[in-house]
Amino acid sequence: GDMLHLLSFVVLLLKIQATRSCRGISLKTQEMYTLVFVCRYLDIFWNFISLYNTVMKLVFLGTSFWILYLMRYDKIVKVTYDREQDTFRHHFLVIPCSVLAILIHNAWTPFEIIWTFSIYLEAVAILPQLVLLQRTQNIDNLTGNYVFLLGSYRGMYILNWIYRYFTETHYKQWIAWISGLVQTILYIDFFYYYLKSWKNNEKLALPA
Repeated sequence: GDMLHLLSFVVLLLKIQATRSCRGISLKTQEMYTLVFVCRYLDIFWNFISLYNTVMKLVFLGTSFWILYLMRYDKIVKVTYDREQDTFRHHFLVIPCSVLAILIHNAWTPFEIIWTFSIYLEAVAILPQLVLLQRTQNIDNLTGNYVFLLGSYRGMYILNWIYRYFTETHYKQWIAWISGLVQTILYIDFFYYYLKSWKNNEKLALPA
């Protein structure tokens, strides 16, 4: 799951760097993913789990901020951004997730609430990207692969959760489970058309 997640960002950076274009990529989604990682990985300053864990946190933070920099400030890349199409009001996702994290969490501590917020927000952060792809109908292979990998990583986590539920005593993570399920459901329509286009060797297009 972690490798699919990492690979999705590698593919996205490859697309932007190789083509010098971010056409078809939602800045709103990238901003929310950056917020997700900042909130989730705040504990990098005081909670050392393993070298692998720390390196992965730094990589996700670094790639997220680099993508934002390219889309916002790179002189060539920023002019390819579909600003007129990427109009999803993402504050309608951020605010409810913030309220939900305050109301439903595992412990009443600042970091736990912030961590829970990141879980809720990640579940819906892909929505602006999916809406943009539906609007533009211009989905290149790298963009399609990026979204597919991003969705597949959560599917792998669900399989891991099922395995751990049956092999570990008292293993329950209801907030992560339900949020992960919601996140995966949002991808189902995209998965269907992605696999259909791959099977028929056609250009990927989502119904408007």
